[in-house]
Amino acid sequence: MSRKNEKGVALILTLILLAVLSVMAVSLLFMAQAETWSGMNYRLMTQARYGAEAGIHKAANFLQSTSYTAPTATQIATNFTLTASPVTYGGNPAALSANSALGSSNYPISSDTTGFASNAAGSLTTGNTTVNYGAYAQLLAVQSFTTYPSVSNAVVEKWLITSDGSITGVRNAKVRVSAIMERQKTPTFAYAAFATATGCSAMSFGGGGTTDSYDSAAMTYSGGNVVTQPYGGNVGTNGNLSASGSSTIINGSLSTPRSGTGSCSTSTVTALSTNGNATVTGGITELPQIVTYNTPPAPTPTPSNTSMTVANNNPSCTSFPAQCSALPSANPTALYITAGTSSTSATQLGALTIKGDLHLVPPVGTAAGSVVYINAYSLTANGNPNIYIDPIPGTSPAQYAQIMLNVAAAGTIDLTGSNIANPSLIPGNFQILYAGTNQITMNGGSQTAALVYAPNAPFKLNGGGSLYGSVVAGQITDLGGGDIHYDRELERQFFQMGQYMLSSFNWQKY
Repeated sequence: MSRKNEKGVALILTLILLAVLSVMAVSLLFMAQAETWSGMNYRLMTQARYGAEAGIHKAANFLQSTSYTAPTATQIATNFTLTASPVTYGGNPAALSANSALGSSNYPISSDTTGFASNAAGSLTTGNTTVNYGAYAQLLAVQSFTTYPSVSNAVVEKWLITSDGSITGVRNAKVRVSAIMERQKTPTFAYAAFATATGCSAMSFGGGGTTDSYDSAAMTYSGGNVVTQPYGGNVGTNGNLSASGSSTIINGSLSTPRSGTGSCSTSTVTALSTNGNATVTGGITELPQIVTYNTPPAPTPTPSNTSMTVANNNPSCTSFPAQCSALPSANPTALYITAGTSSTSATQLGALTIKGDLHLVPPVGTAAGSVVYINAYSLTANGNPNIYIDPIPGTSPAQYAQIMLNVAAAGTIDLTGSNIANPSLIPGNFQILYAGTNQITMNGGSQTAALVYAPNAPFKLNGGGSLYGSVVAGQITDLGGGDIHYDRELERQFFQMGQYMLSSFNWQKY
């Protein structure tokens, strides 16, 4: 067989194989380069995005800081148009800018304009790369309101913050990030009871104690008593709820930053501990963080620790001539104390011991729903006195003011055995403020409607009566079968500042 025609085949095959390998090598080089560039692009875009997010947080930090001056109620009313979102100022969106590419500042407070420009722009260094960022904030909504329990105005705002992060070099990168930052007003009395303590038994219900709710704006009666509904009696605590007794029912939910049920200990604070078939009908809502309440303002001036007594069958008001100079009616068996018309002109009481009937009265001519003020060093009930929340003198049908009783932090509140009668059954018509840490004790009753705001003090509902309203206290104890009936109208009254929130993050590359 002749092999003459096969000479040189090996060389040809070698050349073909070499060509194939060369093509493969070149392809691998291109793939490696593409992967390198892709990795670099991803790294640069990620760094640019982090830079843009830094701008978001720098802007948010400035808007939450004391360097930022929120507009006053007057400025809001005179400078802003609130009927659209974003809010406009001078016909253009109200805005603060540290990034001219996104827009310029348009805001009535010059210190905010300069402060935002210097605080919401900057750069970050990562390796050999510098990331520049700059933010722009548009005011989407703003509202002024009176905070509780103070009488000062507060402002809540909603901002759309947009920030660019950019890298300039051999390869450029730019990412734009946006987020919503807002601070809402929240009801101060959002629960039938809220205990600020963080440990075990911060809140204790037992002996058949219950919570439920009613609506003071649409009350119905049965057998002379207000009809309540078996829902809406939500409770909350920063710690643990201990519920015991077969007839103890929380007709609502338990809100707490704690989790889990069962035994509670100092090392493991559970949300709920129950025995005896006590129930929480609405389950447990886990809060994202501890809830804080502002300490109420101290009575000004501080009431003196002078002993004062409301005696049984008190023949006149000679014990308190300043407070009783204008009696609404003649009643020789009771003492009438007329409230002051402002916090600075509040009626001043000392260490008051209540043995006989006591009437707390708004001044003649007070507008319905207005706040009137009484300051006291301490309150102690002795015997079984009645404490009446009287209507505005001369009104028919009866109209009520909001009597705010502020007790000095060094004093105590012990109303054991007394009967508080607020015939309106509107809790806001009798408000007890207390900044101290001593025990507060109250009795319930068929007309005991009140708000108790004492975020640092332990509170005890004594006996098996009813309290219509809400309690904010350090610790809350109801082991005698008392009922707390939450007024759902409180969800629309008495607000305080909520927490700041950042949400709705979006990003895109350019």
